[in-house]
Amino acid sequence: MTRTFIGLSSAALALVVLIVTVHYVAHARESAPAIHVDTTPVDRTPGSGNSYGPIIKKIAPSVVNIYSTRFIKQRVYRDPFYPLMRQFFGNQIPDESREYTRRDNWLGSGMIVTPDGYILTANHVVDGADEINVTTSNDKIEYPAKIIGTDPATDIAVLKIEGANLPAISLGDSSQLEVGDVVLAIGNPFGVGQTVTRGIISALSRSLPMEDDANPYHSARYQDFIQTDASINQGNSGGALVDAQGRLIGINDAIVSPSGASAGIGFAVPINLARSVMESFLNGGKVARGYLGVDLQEVDAGLAKSFGVSSSGGALVTQVGDGTPAANAGLKSGDVIVAINDQSVSSVENLKVTISQLAPGSKAALKVIRTGAELKLTATLGEKSLGEKPPLQPNPATATPESPRADALDGVYVQDLDSGFRRQLGAPLDVVGAVVTDVDNASNSSVAGLHRGDVILEINHQPVANAGDAVRLGKSVKSDQILVKVWRRFADGAVIRYLSVSNTRHTK
Repeated sequence: MTRTFIGLSSAALALVVLIVTVHYVAHARESAPAIHVDTTPVDRTPGSGNSYGPIIKKIAPSVVNIYSTRFIKQRVYRDPFYPLMRQFFGNQIPDESREYTRRDNWLGSGMIVTPDGYILTANHVVDGADEINVTTSNDKIEYPAKIIGTDPATDIAVLKIEGANLPAISLGDSSQLEVGDVVLAIGNPFGVGQTVTRGIISALSRSLPMEDDANPYHSARYQDFIQTDASINQGNSGGALVDAQGRLIGINDAIVSPSGASAGIGFAVPINLARSVMESFLNGGKVARGYLGVDLQEVDAGLAKSFGVSSSGGALVTQVGDGTPAANAGLKSGDVIVAINDQSVSSVENLKVTISQLAPGSKAALKVIRTGAELKLTATLGEKSLGEKPPLQPNPATATPESPRADALDGVYVQDLDSGFRRQLGAPLDVVGAVVTDVDNASNSSVAGLHRGDVILEINHQPVANAGDAVRLGKSVKSDQILVKVWRRFADGAVIRYLSVSNTRHTK
């Protein structure tokens, strides 16, 4: 059987394919949508809001990387039981150990603030460093740096590199900042290279959270932080926080994060505080801080009502040191300082920082509220070079539930401050009052912060001489809030503080 193929010759087939292809391409060109490409650069005019590029170009060269090195000597033993054997057998056991030096490297950021090479950074970036090197943002030039001064109380350090006509950043005025202002954070997070993040000022006059806030006004540092949600991570420490015009307004210092990475809660030291520290080093070689001589406490809503303050701002004076500038000015326990040199006091930390920035010997005009009336005092500041005391731990007394109960202070049991309690608490003879021996955890007094071992000195401004006074005054209280002044002993000191206790009964 013969098979017959029905089709075109190869030449004819090729011609058909070519015609169809040309037709398809022509049809595709006619039906494809037009693509518009605009190569015009974005409008980067300052104030347009489209870009921060011009600002970054101006300030980026001022931000530097700081590499600090610590040489740590360690001794290694061939036999891990050698130190123990040496205790029992002494020099009979030969010493087969060897000493080696471990190199510990740290990374941080900083800002050139003068054309001749002064640099601001965070103290913890260079603390204990044996070598410090600074590189510019493009890592093309490395400078050895020396420490001019460090101030752990504010976590500020000043470095110096040798140079001329260096790109110095302009400093702003952190007292002019407002919540909601746009800010940029610049640094070297995780060593990836210079990085810029944007955010806003989330809050002002912030303090770092503390595990034990029973006595938050005895902080180890001066804290008046700018809080921002601009991303800050490890390596950003000491870097720049700038405003929308590129002015340095803060030194990036710390974050709060459960993971160790940015969670949108970052803190920066205000530039006014950092500048005052730097100028102290450059002018006098040390930081000389003003000293008032008071113990202070935050004013919450309850205390504000008790002391006749219109708002919860200000700082409550709990104790005035004998012979201090505060005592000489006429300040008293129970005064609320609401302004200093015509600047409002927003918190205890804000007042501490403001006082610290004033020169010893200078005059401080204080506006205080005393028993609801406004009073103006003038203090001549002393000098305080050291930071505040560290947080202290309470030393409670033994509870005795059979003690008399102060009815209005529901859930509180008290006893006379006899010689036994005085010895146990370490209370000096000038402390007179009633010892709190037990506090019901579900009571209003416990919520307000009253502890076992506290000595009640006053109730609603009336002195308490013994447990009987405490019970009597407690029963006589008719107001919604009870103001209790207590003396409290800690592991290495004592303080006086006020508590505002609600006098409203719990309903079940």
